[in-house]
Amino acid sequence: MHDLNTHAAVETIVEGIAREAGELALEHFRSLASLPVEKKGHLDLVTEADRQVEDLLIARLKQAFPNDGIYGEERGELTGTSGRIWVIDPIDGTFNFVRGGDNWAISIGLFENRRPTLGVIYAPARDQMLVGGMSVPTQLNGKALLPLRPLDMSQAAMSFGIHPTVATEDRLELMRFMSDELRISFRFCGSATLSFISVALGETDGYLSLGDSTWDVMAALPILANLGVSHTIDWDNTDLSQKLRFACGGDEFVSRLQPLLQSVSAAA
Repeated sequence: MHDLNTHAAVETIVEGIAREAGELALEHFRSLASLPVEKKGHLDLVTEADRQVEDLLIARLKQAFPNDGIYGEERGELTGTSGRIWVIDPIDGTFNFVRGGDNWAISIGLFENRRPTLGVIYAPARDQMLVGGMSVPTQLNGKALLPLRPLDMSQAAMSFGIHPTVATEDRLELMRFMSDELRISFRFCGSATLSFISVALGETDGYLSLGDSTWDVMAALPILANLGVSHTIDWDNTDLSQKLRFACGGDEFVSRLQPLLQSVSAAA
């Protein structure tokens, strides 16, 4: 199949897989909505949804690309022979999912030659399908997205994500830096993938992470790269199992965040 595997052809296949996985996730999402209040938020319920959606993603990706590896949140790594790895997150934003919010998504990213090269993100509850990467123009529901606009600090905004294990002093330094040094608005939606979508749509200028996993970012980064978004992850020295501390956005935005990254990464 690899001789047919232009990124454009692969994207069409993976988009179909993401849509099928999204329908399964929506079934769980709707069943959670019908539960009595005292059962909502039960961790076992969302874990089961996560596992079923990831199992579907793995089965379909293995069927379509039998030589490729797969790396996922729930099932770990399945090795392949091609050197390509599909890095997947079945439901990014599980807390939002279990509480009935629509800020969650399915994320499928291709990692080859130690770089993210193609991404498909599907947010079923919001009816948003984003695709993009090398040789695949970035699109939302089939329509091309505009490049990132120049940074205007008078109306700038950023979003961020913080892993629960991040030290309190790093959390406080992030808040202080945004308020005192940048003096910009900020957002927190509880899903890295949805934060990336906000950057793609021009709703925010960038995103900063303290502790995201590689499956949180692998699909989004190639989608955003086509829009002029850069990032600070050094993939040559990053293992797929690592927690990440990075910024992404336009070059000027990322440059402004470098002092913060240096201080919180030194303490990591």
